[in-house]
Amino acid sequence: QVQLVESGGGLVQPGGSLRLSCAASGSAFSIYTMGWYRQPPGKQRELVATITSAGSTNYADSAKGRFTISRDNAKNTVYLQMNSLKPEDTAVYYCNADLRPLGSATVVNYWGKGTLVTVSS
Repeated sequence: QVQLVESGGGLVQPGGSLRLSCAASGSAFSIYTMGWYRQPPGKQRELVATITSAGSTNYADSAKGRFTISRDNAKNTVYLQMNSLKPEDTAVYYCNADLRPLGSATVVNYWGKGTLVTVSS
């Protein structure tokens, strides 16, 4: 059983920074694209950023220039460095990953349970 576990959320003042982490654990697997999504209060879930296994990145316009996604393949972990945070960044942030269990030809998409980021003074 594979799990994605996020950490690093919390309360931060406008202009501050936070670093989110998401570690994949469980049965042996290969990881492909990993990413972060967020769901602001009362709104739909939206893309923040993704990163392929080769390190190619993609960002939502709202994240460009302020957020940086990275990954450590040896640790099966993806990070999201968030700088210059704004109140509108307040949301539950979800980790997402495409994984292929060892011995399987099927790539499965997994979600973490989310971590709350609140940007407020």
